[in-house]
Amino acid sequence: MPEAPLSSAPLFEGLSAADVAAILAAAHRRRYGRADFVCHQGDPVDAVYMVAGGRVRLTQLEVDGQEVVIRFIGPGDIFGAVAAFKVTQFPVSGEVVEASEVLAWDRATMVSLIERHPRLGQNLMAILSGRIQEMRERIGDLQTQRVERRIARALLRLAQQAGQRTATGILINLPLSRQDLAEMTGTTLYTVSRVLSQWEADGIVKPGRERVEILRPHALVTIAEDLPSP
Repeated sequence: MPEAPLSSAPLFEGLSAADVAAILAAAHRRRYGRADFVCHQGDPVDAVYMVAGGRVRLTQLEVDGQEVVIRFIGPGDIFGAVAAFKVTQFPVSGEVVEASEVLAWDRATMVSLIERHPRLGQNLMAILSGRIQEMRERIGDLQTQRVERRIARALLRLAQQAGQRTATGILINLPLSRQDLAEMTGTTLYTVSRVLSQWEADGIVKPGRERVEILRPHALVTIAEDLPSP
């Protein structure tokens, strides 16, 4: 898989091409098939990971046994960044949802790289801060927003992360089941199916097997932001 797109990943912002090449060269490459796990929640943290190709779903098991989908990540995205900051256990599980290639920097290597390239550490902190802010917003959504808004906001986030323009709209280009969407929005499979069916009838989305195409993005934004209908 080509490395060129990785050079513009947020992890490498502000670093020279030579620095990026050196950091990439220090990583180990691993290949995974669909349904393989890169890491499991609670396992000892062993590395910082970057997706070079494919998609990985990050999930977290709550104390009540419910699994929550945290986010989907694709090429250029990292996870396990806590390995650079003396955290001992993975807070999430990383499950491969399509054949993937993943780069891994073990803890000692990443710490050494940060010492040589301080901007790398700053970028890691910025990424972690952004993830924390995203989780705060999602928690706020769960506590205060009606379910239609939560689903709309989740679809818009996913479109921003993995949207692919088509002739008719924006395809969320990852294997996304209705159960995934239910777990992301703190609701039930029945409710997600009901809402998507209504939006399909209104011509807002076109759901399919493990896929959703947004046909009218502005209409979805109207729902997500609770704006007056035009």
